[in-house]
Amino acid sequence: MPTTPAAAHGGAALPGVQPRVETPTLYDDEAGGNADADDPAIWRNPADPDRSLVVATAKEGGLRVYDLDAHLVQSIAAPPAPGPDDAPGRFNNVDLVHGLRLTTGRADLAVTTDRGSDRLRIYRVDPATPGRPLTDVTDPAAAPVFSADQAEINEERTAYGLATWTDRSTGRSYALVSRRERTTLALLELTPTASGRVGYRKVRTLDLPASFRLPDGTSWSPCAEPGELPQVEGMVVDPANGTLYAGQEDVGVWRLPADLTGTPRLVDKVREYGVAATYDEAADECVAGDDPGYGGTRLSADVEGLTLLQESDGDGYLLASSQGDDTFAAYDRELGDDNEYEGGFRVTAASAALDGSEECDGAAVLNQPLGDRFPDGLLVVQDGHDAPGDGERAATGFKFVDLGDVKDALDD
Repeated sequence: MPTTPAAAHGGAALPGVQPRVETPTLYDDEAGGNADADDPAIWRNPADPDRSLVVATAKEGGLRVYDLDAHLVQSIAAPPAPGPDDAPGRFNNVDLVHGLRLTTGRADLAVTTDRGSDRLRIYRVDPATPGRPLTDVTDPAAAPVFSADQAEINEERTAYGLATWTDRSTGRSYALVSRRERTTLALLELTPTASGRVGYRKVRTLDLPASFRLPDGTSWSPCAEPGELPQVEGMVVDPANGTLYAGQEDVGVWRLPADLTGTPRLVDKVREYGVAATYDEAADECVAGDDPGYGGTRLSADVEGLTLLQESDGDGYLLASSQGDDTFAAYDRELGDDNEYEGGFRVTAASAALDGSEECDGAAVLNQPLGDRFPDGLLVVQDGHDAPGDGERAATGFKFVDLGDVKDALDD
């Protein structure tokens, strides 16, 4: 059952939930294959829910596939660098597409952004091969998402955040992709080929704001290194109404139509919104001034890890990782309630050997029974500081939390 930590959030203590299991630690160094946990997705096996899978990105370490005991099932390497002066593949975010029609039949797909090559990589999920459930079906002709050539790819303003979406009115499936160090979002339609592969075509793009008018009439932009704009990473689409939620890391959570044709609306702001800051090159950090009080009260930058807890009656929650204070915020899923704030929680340590989640990047939730291990559903969160681990090495991983505990925490 949830526990209550001593820390406070917005003036009220938040409940804590404990993970049931965790994945093996990933290490972001040469010995660890430069593996850095980032973003998960949960694939439910409809024929045998106990054999469902978690697909997760490990950046330069590629993809990891885990079973519900958090044991490693498959490891997929990111593509090598095309040339000696180019970056290797770097898998940033992942999401799922269900039932895409290929020439070989309908298939579930895991789609990931390869930040190193500015492309999408697409994998077919095949439960008939339990030891190697993912097979690469990316069209080799797939072009860079944002860059004109390899020289531009090497500037690293490439495909970053990701959310998939199937338009119920047309049956067409899409990937929404954000651009690193830019405010741009791109809508890409997934396009099966005659050979059973999957490519994509760009439908349109949209730029979120990079500067904001404050109530006192001044203009504000989040502090960053020179040339960088406030990027988006965490994204999720509500399939019921085609609404995209996008987390602009240093700004807040936006709501807009997933086809990128409407006007974005800011659902909630980070606490640091409106705080003037100056980038200190020597220290490689931003030095903040006084807080004018224009920010929100529930999210501390960066806002990350957006995921949707769907209820069968249309209710549910939008969950957001508040990376700056190690909490998660829950907003009402229903647009009629204007996505009002419903509460929050922390993922806290279950024991000395099983720690909680700190500085969480990606998160994924599935509100469906997953066999005996997670009969009430599952929340998977990235842990930016896996412990106890080796304190000399950058250590990350993923925590698996029983969704029943999360619901209890939000209902308290």
